[in-house]
Amino acid sequence: MKDAAAKFFDLPLEEKNKISMSLDEFQGYGQAYAAAEGQTLDWSDTLFLSVYPSHSRNLKFWPTSPKGFKEAIEAYSTEVKRIGEELLGSISQIMGMEKDALLGFHQELVQVFRVTYYPPCSMPDKVLGLSPHSDTSTITILMQEEDVTGLHIRKEGKWVPVEPIPNAFVVNVGDMIEIWSNGKYKSIEHRAVTNKSKARLSYATFIIPRNDVEIGPFNHLVDQSSRKYKKVIYGEYLRSSLKGKLEGKSHTETAKIGS
Repeated sequence: MKDAAAKFFDLPLEEKNKISMSLDEFQGYGQAYAAAEGQTLDWSDTLFLSVYPSHSRNLKFWPTSPKGFKEAIEAYSTEVKRIGEELLGSISQIMGMEKDALLGFHQELVQVFRVTYYPPCSMPDKVLGLSPHSDTSTITILMQEEDVTGLHIRKEGKWVPVEPIPNAFVVNVGDMIEIWSNGKYKSIEHRAVTNKSKARLSYATFIIPRNDVEIGPFNHLVDQSSRKYKKVIYGEYLRSSLKGKLEGKSHTETAKIGS
């Protein structure tokens, strides 16, 4: 899949634009989180696809070139779905619930796949590949390039590079885990930096609830006086995040009681 993805982003712009994002559909090729005219965009292009459940796919946005890319996305996403379900089971148990609890709360597991291309940048200290943010997902499963470091996480106020480990995934805790756990497990703020000489690709799979699922702290983890987060409808939370530029953990702040 990595070879096919690299070939896709090497295609002429007019070819990639055949599956460009539309105003009413957040799938396809383009620039994510472009909220306003005149906004300084991140130094990256993306291919965004809804892969599960199968009926959520809009196949007009799936690439037909290069040959085999669409099939590679399908095969990869099937395996990552299996890993995601196992991770949700383990997280459920860590949070003091039955193994299938989080899968049940999702009602129907939704999986979104994003390939991001970061071209070389002559001024990497001036431009970010992806602005600081936390993911609006439950968890995010990320595959990195093995020879280029670009992912940074914020730890104790400082940016720390996440060095790629061959044949391993990075798993980010998303905003939904933070809200469900009442802040015990916090979503990770992260960013992507650019590189002066090398292009980089990253492959992120977002495991998210269905749009109509209500998210709030689990009762067994809080009492009334310790509750930090209000209940949110996932689809509303997601749409709000997509309307603005990525800005740290601003969206989790809006979910806090008193915000």
